[in-house]
Amino acid sequence: MNSTVDLSRRAFFGRLSDRLNPSGPTAAKWYQVPEVTGGDGDVFWSGWCGNGEVFIAGDNGRIIHFEAGAGSPDTDAIWQTMDVPVTVPIHGLWGQSHTDLHAVGWMGCILHYDGQQWTKVRGAVVAHDEQRFSACAENTPLFAISGRASGEAWAVGDEGTILHFDGAEWSEEPSGVQHNLRAVTCGADQSVYVAGLDGVVLHRTPEGQWRSLESPFHCGFHAALWISEDELLLAGGRYFVDKGGFRGELVHYKAGQFQAIHSGRDMPRLRALRAYKGGVLIVADRGQLFYLKDNTLTPLACDSSHDLMDIVPMPSGEAVIVGDFGTVMTAAPGFIKALAEEKSSTGNAPEDWVALPSPTRHQLWSVWQSDDGTCYAGGEAGTVLRQINDAWEQLPFPDEVAIHCFWGNSEAGVFAAGQMGRIYRYDGEHWQLHFDLHLDLTILAMWGSGPDCIFAVGDEGLILHFDGLRWQRVASGTQSALYDIWAYDAQHMLVVGDFGLILRYNGKDWKSFNADTEQFLYGVWGRSLDDVWVVGLSGTATHFDGMRWQAVPTRLRDDLMSMDGCEAGVFAVGTRGCVVGLKDGQWRQESTPVSAGLRSVCAGKSGEVYAVGDRGTILKRLP
Repeated sequence: MNSTVDLSRRAFFGRLSDRLNPSGPTAAKWYQVPEVTGGDGDVFWSGWCGNGEVFIAGDNGRIIHFEAGAGSPDTDAIWQTMDVPVTVPIHGLWGQSHTDLHAVGWMGCILHYDGQQWTKVRGAVVAHDEQRFSACAENTPLFAISGRASGEAWAVGDEGTILHFDGAEWSEEPSGVQHNLRAVTCGADQSVYVAGLDGVVLHRTPEGQWRSLESPFHCGFHAALWISEDELLLAGGRYFVDKGGFRGELVHYKAGQFQAIHSGRDMPRLRALRAYKGGVLIVADRGQLFYLKDNTLTPLACDSSHDLMDIVPMPSGEAVIVGDFGTVMTAAPGFIKALAEEKSSTGNAPEDWVALPSPTRHQLWSVWQSDDGTCYAGGEAGTVLRQINDAWEQLPFPDEVAIHCFWGNSEAGVFAAGQMGRIYRYDGEHWQLHFDLHLDLTILAMWGSGPDCIFAVGDEGLILHFDGLRWQRVASGTQSALYDIWAYDAQHMLVVGDFGLILRYNGKDWKSFNADTEQFLYGVWGRSLDDVWVVGLSGTATHFDGMRWQAVPTRLRDDLMSMDGCEAGVFAVGTRGCVVGLKDGQWRQESTPVSAGLRSVCAGKSGEVYAVGDRGTILKRLP
């Protein structure tokens, strides 16, 4: 249990030359943001940043707001104290945008900001006859909040309190514990974890039940960070009498196993964790902060000795740290300028894409067009949509598994595949189960040349082939996830996966094809055998010209999750509503009306282009 774990295989622990970069995570110094007013008694607990705006919350119901360009010509910006309907401490902020924020705090208080004002939604119930807060369950203090791109959120607090927001209202979920809970983290795989004092760690099952994970550590966990499926980082601390105070503890959880990460030094109590510049940023008491990468914990320089409470990510990839005595710090060079540029980049430019009405709020993983021009989209909970003109309708589906991919033609019909290794076929009227792998593996992509030659790829190196009679598993030589497949014909195929993995098919065997990158690759598409693109993590885009692979800069921090092309162009989509188009060999960002993650793009044969993603988002590119 005390062995040091190796996290280097994960994407955000990739290799970077940070020491040579003056703005790298281990080189840049953290400094107090100018113009923030905080007295000796002020504690800032949490914050939110986006669209050139920063919200910071703290004691006494205080929320301060910074908007780039909102001040006088001399200052360029101004911090303002907002009107808030409560005076209790605000411990956590989370939201989808600067016009849709949620705050939680003392006395079970939940607030909502709609871009104009803060309103109280729940908690802080006053016993009017005694002019004090009522001793009721609704007033149980809340300490943390986090949510999904779908709009769902969870807040946690004392006495095992877990509250769930379904996009419309809050309700309590039984946790099964009485421990004081202090952290909640939501994963890209739809998982939710909660942690708290006495080493308690809870996991929310797909059915909405909370299950306790048996942790051998009894420290108070104040922070949790989802890394990947069934994998977490946990941080907190315990009081040691012989050391005369709290000492920080960092714990790695994976697949049911908890292991301590040893730093080789005494650390103060750890307060917050965030993914940051290819690693993990950690803040602690006494003004100490650390950067974890490649199993190395590096102390960072800062000009504060106050307790640091939380990390507020900025869309630019930088961050703000808040804490005791009105502490608001950043390592971003030119803080005000960076926010102003971010705001102008999301300003009033005309959109290249338009959002279409969607019949679902479920996350959509895939969009695909059939030979007759009909588009299909698939997503969570057996969601299958069909497009007629620009209207989308939901089709009845016989299962609740997530649908990740489609393929078909006029002879074979339409196939849909996804979780649990299941493949379904649509005959124009009904979906029926066509194949069941009977394994908990997800099929992520499909391609076929005809009804007697179909390939499917997915988790743990899965490759399936259908010969017209039956599906058979094919040896891939890897255990890495395979995310996408592109084929020139049945004898020339490429599959992309983890850590720069590319497999090439020659009609007989799958063999590794080195693209000289270690980034996760999520999408592949080509016009010919000497004009192929792959895209992936952190804006990765690499081109093959028939002789060699060459990286092409995108100037993006967003992950690119999918790509496709047609006569209208080549497009890639990704996190935070990101879309880029290829023009004259260069990737150029296009404007979209959404901030939701985009998971798939389909470039149709007639030039129309669609993208789908989180919260049921459906976009169409304007001509």
